[in-house]
Amino acid sequence: MAKDAKPAEEGAEAPKKSKKLLIIILAVVLLLVLGGGGAAFMLLKKGDHDEEGDEEVAEETTKHKKKEKKKDPAALPVFVNLDAFTVNLIPETGDQYLQVVLSLEIEDITEEAALKAQMPKIRNNLTLLLSSKKASELLPKEGKEQLAEALRDEINSVIEPPRKNKKGEFVAPEGPVKSVLFTSFIIQ
Repeated sequence: MAKDAKPAEEGAEAPKKSKKLLIIILAVVLLLVLGGGGAAFMLLKKGDHDEEGDEEVAEETTKHKKKEKKKDPAALPVFVNLDAFTVNLIPETGDQYLQVVLSLEIEDITEEAALKAQMPKIRNNLTLLLSSKKASELLPKEGKEQLAEALRDEINSVIEPPRKNKKGEFVAPEGPVKSVLFTSFIIQ
C-alpha cells in the first residue's frame, strides 16, 4: 500500500505544476498582446498627427517634382492625339468651316488619365473656342500660334481650374499640357 500512496501524491503535485505553468503562459501571452496593442495604438495615433503636418510638405514636394520634370531634358515627350474637330466659323464671306486635328504634348504619361477623364468637357470648350473665330484670324501663322496657346490654356483650365490667391485674384495653374500641335488644319 505504501507504493500505491506515493503515486497518488505525485499525481497531486503534477496538476499543481501544470496549473502554475498554464497561468504563467497565459500571463506572458496577455502581456505580449497588450504591449503590441499599445504599441500599435501609439503608432497609429502618431501617424494621424504626422499626416496633418505633412500636407504642406506634400504640396511643396509635388510642386518641386513638377519643376524637376520640366527641367529634365532627357525625358521623352508624351503626345495624346485628339479626334478631329469640325466647326462653323464666324461668317465673313459666306459659310466657312474649320476642320482641325490636334495632338497634345503633356508633361507625363500619368497625366493622360486626367486628360481622358475630362475629355467631354475639353471637347465642348474647344468646340466653342474654335467656332468663335473668323477665317481671317486663323489664316496667318501668328493666328495659328495664338489659337494653339488659347487651346492649351483652355485645356489646362479644365484639368486644373483657376484658383483664388491670397489677394482674391484668380490665378491659372500651368497645367499638364505643354503645347498644342496641329496635325491637320483645313479652312473652307
